[in-house]
Amino acid sequence: MDIASVIGLILAMGLILGSIAMGNAPFAAFIDVPSGLVVIGGAFAAALIAFPLKSMLKSPKIALKVILNKGEDRLGLIKQIVDLAETARRDGLLALESKVGEIDNPLVKTGIQMAVDGSTPEVVEEVLRTETEAIAVRHKEGKGIMDQLGRFAPAYGMIGTLMGLIMMLQDMSDPSGIGAGMAVALITTMYGAIVANVFFCPFAEKLGLISRNEMVSLEIAIRGVMAIQSGESPRAIDQKLKTFLPPSQRGEE
Repeated sequence: MDIASVIGLILAMGLILGSIAMGNAPFAAFIDVPSGLVVIGGAFAAALIAFPLKSMLKSPKIALKVILNKGEDRLGLIKQIVDLAETARRDGLLALESKVGEIDNPLVKTGIQMAVDGSTPEVVEEVLRTETEAIAVRHKEGKGIMDQLGRFAPAYGMIGTLMGLIMMLQDMSDPSGIGAGMAVALITTMYGAIVANVFFCPFAEKLGLISRNEMVSLEIAIRGVMAIQSGESPRAIDQKLKTFLPPSQRGEE
């Protein structure tokens, strides 16, 4: 679980709810179901126009990735690659066939299996980089959905506010009700701002960070597989791959 994301969500909602509680207006004054329907429903309806249905159906799973993301264990990945390199150096590349089932990283598993099957380094690298590009495209689409939802929500909040103002201005017979009508109209704008800036936009930024981190891990995997196939020494592979890590994680200090 991504603790930073959980703390951020709790803190953001806590500040908003706490501010409301310290004010004079009751919580009921900030609850309006039609306003919520306009903002949430409108944002997702617009996103359905912009993205395929299949992609939109995956949006809850994409959002959960922000909360459930465990981070990249690059040091563990490098250790596994170095262990494979030691086996290949000691017993030969074909000895890795018995190790394929123990490999956790899908990209490393594919690369090692192809190398054991006799594929040329050029073909192995091409396949691995094509797979990496496909992953990057999927990540970009997921982030794009959250980005667009973050754009659409405030827009639909403004639409809801305009609708509320129009309905209020159509009946000005009771001046005492203008203030209450204005408050209800503005709730939609508030909902749009909250949904966009507490959920969609921060989620999009976190998804971008997760994607960048995963791309670094995939690059480590590709370079590790290529180094094993070319017969480099385990020590050289370890030193080469650890350049992707910050000095504090290399175990050198």
